[in-house]
Amino acid sequence: MNQTIIKRDEARPETVDKRQWDTPPVDIHENDDELLLLADVPCVGPEQLKVNLDHDQLTIEGYRSPLKDVSALRHESPSWDYRRIFTIPRIFDSAKVTAELKNGVLTVHLTKGQAAKPRQITVKAG
Repeated sequence: MNQTIIKRDEARPETVDKRQWDTPPVDIHENDDELLLLADVPCVGPEQLKVNLDHDQLTIEGYRSPLKDVSALRHESPSWDYRRIFTIPRIFDSAKVTAELKNGVLTVHLTKGQAAKPRQITVKAG
């Protein structure tokens, strides 16, 4: 059996994300108008949070920053950042997606388009 080893091209270096990512726990709820994602992202402020919707991928990233002007006596919290990626059906109106952060919980509102909303069909006698 002939095996060939191909050497990586040294002219094109790899890009490696050395950050440690944690997957935040997420609760998902649905009603007639929207899908709600509630993600636990403690120790992350709104300025350290990114929520992106690109085609059918929703990405949540939160970056924890150390407290300024304070020296830590003990660290028991993990020191990595948060990332979670979801594949979202195209039934949602991307222009109406909103997000809010309160008490360490990120709530993402994905509003359904008219075609995805349930509706009552009238039956006519014929």
